[in-house]
Amino acid sequence: MATKKKHKPMAEINVVPYIDVMLVLLIIFMVTAPLLMQGVKVELPQAPSKPLDKKEAEPLIVSIKQDGSLYLNTGKQQKVAKPLKDIADTVAKVLRNKPDTPILVWGDQKVEYGKVVQLMTDLQNAGAESVGLVTEP
Repeated sequence: MATKKKHKPMAEINVVPYIDVMLVLLIIFMVTAPLLMQGVKVELPQAPSKPLDKKEAEPLIVSIKQDGSLYLNTGKQQKVAKPLKDIADTVAKVLRNKPDTPILVWGDQKVEYGKVVQLMTDLQNAGAESVGLVTEP
């Protein structure tokens, strides 16, 4: 008579396939992360400057192209030019809800200085305590 040995159920999980999937996802996220920084293409002026401290609040970015057209990085129509009044109204609404939101201006290096000053003045009138200018390091 042959005796049957009872084997305990195996309680181990093979994690090798999970590690493979995790590494593939890591590579995908590393490749797509730079693509997430979308906006309107402007030629930023170069200046010796320090990078901003990493803050928790996502900044509002107002872009001004060489022809003076304005763009805001919120909403579904980020690449559609908007009038200055609409941008100021949107910034005012955002700042009422989140007063610590940083406001940044991406200005093309060939845009008229007066247009940038007018934009910054209107943003400050909308409630932005300080408006930062983005440059290429």
